[in-house]
Amino acid sequence: MPTPDTTTGDPQGPAHDRQGRFTRTLDTARRDAAAADLRAQGRTYQQIADELHFSDRGEAHHAVDRALAAVVRESGKAVLHFELERLDAGLARLDGLEAEARKVLTARHIMVNNGHVIHHPDSGEPMEDDGPVLQAVDRLLKIEESRRRIGERRAKLTGIEAAVKIDATVHEVTQQDLELQEMLREAKARTRAEEQQLRDGGDA
Repeated sequence: MPTPDTTTGDPQGPAHDRQGRFTRTLDTARRDAAAADLRAQGRTYQQIADELHFSDRGEAHHAVDRALAAVVRESGKAVLHFELERLDAGLARLDGLEAEARKVLTARHIMVNNGHVIHHPDSGEPMEDDGPVLQAVDRLLKIEESRRRIGERRAKLTGIEAAVKIDATVHEVTQQDLELQEMLREAKARTRAEEQQLRDGGDA
């Protein structure tokens, strides 16, 4: 036999612990769900109380509210899980893009015009093309910005602890941004210098 609810006198009512706090059990969860089903069928709270043996219509109303809250919580968990999986997939794609961009950074790129290698007017050595490097650095900066946005979104979804953890990550990424921006400036400077040398050689 169910233990009577000392608060309502309902023999099948919600259980309470020794401090009088409501504790949701499997039986009360099923009863709340049944109350919500009856309410969805158009029953009044008094009819629900009579059919499910609640002490009064107020208890039936509370049961329906608890059932609805449980649905919202479960739906919220499902949405959170979906959003986190989507963010993780986005980070995985960014990892792949970063790996490809860094390959471009470490590779040597020779300047070619109309199928012919361009040689330095002074040394005669093939001139390096900084175009792919500039594009790779720009891509890396955009990747890090996307990572920051994902980190901020994850922090909002998972709470304060995640926000604290992500703060350290953002700080590290900011330092990397500075390095990438410096690489970008250096590559642009080299490109301008080489273009000037080519123009000077053409004018001679």
